[in-house]
Amino acid sequence: MDSQPQQPAEGDGPLAGYRVLDLSVNVLGPVAIQILGDMGADVIKIESPDGNYTRQVGPSRNPKMGALFLNTNRNKRSVVLDLKKPDARAALLDLVRSADVLVHSIRPGAAERLGVDYEAIRAVNSRIIHASSSGFRLDGERRDWLAFDDVIQGASGVAGMMARATDEPRYYPR
Repeated sequence: MDSQPQQPAEGDGPLAGYRVLDLSVNVLGPVAIQILGDMGADVIKIESPDGNYTRQVGPSRNPKMGALFLNTNRNKRSVVLDLKKPDARAALLDLVRSADVLVHSIRPGAAERLGVDYEAIRAVNSRIIHASSSGFRLDGERRDWLAFDDVIQGASGVAGMMARATDEPRYYPR
C-alpha cells in the first residue's frame, strides 16, 4: 500500500481553479479551509516561523507533524512567512493579488498591525472574499481578547454550568 497522501489532480472538484489563502490556526479555520481543499480549491497555508501549535497535538511519526495538524491541513500547500517583516508582508500581498479567498483567525488589532484586515487586503484585491474568525464580537468590549477554548467556556458560562455536577467550575470535555 502506498503511504504517500494522494493529491487531487489539477482541475478536480467543484472548487478547482479557486485559490484560497489560509492564515488560520487551531481548529475552526483549518477545518473549514480543509473542506475547500477537499473540494478542489488550491489552498495555500501561510504559517508563522513558529508554526501552528496543533503540530504538537496527537500522535506523530515525525516531530511537529501531529495527527491533528496533518488532518486539518490536508490538501494544502504551505509557506512560512513572518508577517512582522516587510518583505514577508509584500510576499503575502503578491499571493493576495491572485487569490479568491483569504481566511484568518488573527485578533482584530493584530490583523490590522500585520496588514491582513479587510481594508488592507481589499486595497490589493477588490474581488477577494475576506473571512476572519475571532472568539468575540468585533464591536464588543472583548474584541481584542484571546479566545481559546478554556476562555470561551469560562466567558460563556459552560464551565459554571458543568459545576452543577461537582460544585466546582469544570471545563468540558475533561
